[in-house]
Amino acid sequence: MVKEYRTIAEVSGPLVFVEKTDPVGYAELVEIVLPGGEKRRGQVLDTSHDLVVVQIFEGTAGISRASSVKFLGETIRLNVAQDMLGRVLSGSADPIDGGPRIIPEDRREIVGAAINPFSRAHPSEFIQTGISTLDGMNTLVRGQKLPLFSGAGLPHNEVALQIARQAKVPGSVEPFAVVFAAMGITHEEAGQFMDDFERTGALKRAALFLNLADDPAVERLITPRMALTAAEFLAFDLGMHVLVILTDMTNYAESLRQIGAAREEVPGRRGYPGYMYTDLAMIYERAGRIQGKNGSITQIPIMAIPDDDWTHPIADLTGYITEGQISIERELHRKGIYPPINPLPSLSRLMDAGIGAGRTREDHKAVSDQMYAAYAEGRDARGLMAIVGKEALADRDRRLLEFADRFENEFIRQGPEEDRDIETTLEIGWDLLATLDEAWLTKIDRRTLDAYHPAHREKAAA
Repeated sequence: MVKEYRTIAEVSGPLVFVEKTDPVGYAELVEIVLPGGEKRRGQVLDTSHDLVVVQIFEGTAGISRASSVKFLGETIRLNVAQDMLGRVLSGSADPIDGGPRIIPEDRREIVGAAINPFSRAHPSEFIQTGISTLDGMNTLVRGQKLPLFSGAGLPHNEVALQIARQAKVPGSVEPFAVVFAAMGITHEEAGQFMDDFERTGALKRAALFLNLADDPAVERLITPRMALTAAEFLAFDLGMHVLVILTDMTNYAESLRQIGAAREEVPGRRGYPGYMYTDLAMIYERAGRIQGKNGSITQIPIMAIPDDDWTHPIADLTGYITEGQISIERELHRKGIYPPINPLPSLSRLMDAGIGAGRTREDHKAVSDQMYAAYAEGRDARGLMAIVGKEALADRDRRLLEFADRFENEFIRQGPEEDRDIETTLEIGWDLLATLDEAWLTKIDRRTLDAYHPAHREKAAA
């Protein structure tokens, strides 16, 4: 029997403090009925002998001591079904596309759990995004969690949409789906996401969860968990390979800080809760592959880092948990280069497991390493040129400076609708490396040079 309480002691921000209740469980669902009959949903955030803290999803405006509180005896669950694909849902999984409610095949708790390390299968399958800087130099692998580090005003959402449209495993006929969760976005951005998925036909294989900026901050905390619960059903029950894109994790962390301040918790770094590392890990560690299961969950969290500061707690903690990072750079964006992904601070720790003969091409690793080295030297030469002038540079420095310019304009730069396969990406790399002396290509062995260098292939053809 569900008991009703009228013992609200205090309302603070999104939180309601309830006294003198029977024992209740952490994360238990709550229903609050206002004096006028309006109902609000909430969840138990903290419980003690004397006081229960409830976070309200729809906001606390109008809630008073006269409101009644019911503890429902269950945690938040998501109705999951294959029919989620092709649908646009709110951050709390209510349909917002004008379609009917989803008929559930099952109901799942959204808290989930990290995959048991003993049961994890090592990621090893290349995912082609169609973006050369990712596919060629920071390869994404099935089951990986690879975040995008960006800054305010940079086109990280456009990059996310392009990945969502184009991601595939070449030659594979296995079912593939995208779960896209947006947190704290504007109505304009929500319209952009929906229009892009519908225009390109990607919506039919995608499920969108959209939490808007004017939605309650508390809902932002459950949106990624809703999305990952849907992804786990599609991956491990239906055997699909699922790409989960979470944007923007900065907005998620700000909601954590807001709730922590309302609870008067002792703050950690820059006011964020001390448990933020654990909270983020509970989200990120739900990506991966499970031995004996056909499906997989690959995760791309996106964060607009305040002040482009990689030491910021959100970026810093994310870097510890995930398997690399992709850098969206402001300098490249100022030059009008899209996508402005700088490969030098970027890293995919699982790249080596997903490339090479039988996966991409046997020369992939060597080409990537050589382009990285040449581009790094070319960027250094730019700094030297700013001091001594181009005429004072040695011939090698001038050549590498020209390589860096061409690398940015031919390899990094591509259209938002341009979907390059891995062969095209590697051939662009070889054409750029052919502008350098062979003696400088120290990252590539002789056999690979003879087989793939344009000059040697032309001789062989002749």
